[in-house]
Amino acid sequence: MKTYSFLAHKCDIRLKVEADSLENLFHAALEGMNCIIKGDETPLKGKDHGIVVDIDSVDVTALLIDFLSEVLLETHTEYAVFDKLEVLELNENHCKARLFGDRVDGFDEDIKAVTYHEADVRQNRKGYYESVIVFDI
Repeated sequence: MKTYSFLAHKCDIRLKVEADSLENLFHAALEGMNCIIKGDETPLKGKDHGIVVDIDSVDVTALLIDFLSEVLLETHTEYAVFDKLEVLELNENHCKARLFGDRVDGFDEDIKAVTYHEADVRQNRKGYYESVIVFDI
């Protein structure tokens, strides 16, 4: 189980993610970010471009934000949207993942940065992981 939804914000985009596992939380956050970048949830087809990200962070909240920031950097550098995620290693401080996607001609929305503002990965009463992520646009 994984979900994402958009929350109100004056000038940035707030995304709430919730999932039954840490891995699915990363999947939901990536899906939400991609929805902002490419504007809809239509799956890309070619998967002609792949990258590997290998990130160490001080805690799970920083890890999620650093992961999304690294994917966003690769998105802008490679002009590609990475919508398939294969998690190779994941714990509270480390994430190694392979991502696949397609090169695109343009983005529907340009995300400048993934911020730490409001981010706090925690388990809710249902035992699901959740966080809010604010994207600077």
